[in-house]
Amino acid sequence: MRIIFILIVFVCSFIPYHIVKNDWSKELKLKRTVIATGYSSRKCETDATPHITASNKRVRDGFIACNFLKFGTKIRIPHIFGNKIFVVEDRMHRRKKNHVDIWFASTHDAKKFGRRKNVIIEVIG
Repeated sequence: MRIIFILIVFVCSFIPYHIVKNDWSKELKLKRTVIATGYSSRKCETDATPHITASNKRVRDGFIACNFLKFGTKIRIPHIFGNKIFVVEDRMHRRKKNHVDIWFASTHDAKKFGRRKNVIIEVIG
């Protein structure tokens, strides 16, 4: 029994998020530190249907690709975008386990955003 408890504590110590409470009226479900990148609707960055997401919706501002959250999950990236809310509607390559890919209307804006490490996201629903 003691070994099981130690094992559970050990495994839980690697979970990269924690429960927090927001200062606003909404309560956060979790915060997580990720790598954030930007992408646009070009065939070389997506699949054969660059303007359709994995959830079968047409791309628009505020959509993100993410593998560790389910479709429709709402997040904020407060240190970069303030209170803007993003919705998970797309997926990335399966090797991208701790990434968030933010859709931009232009390739220039996506490249300008680039790749950022240690970005804190707040999952709100």
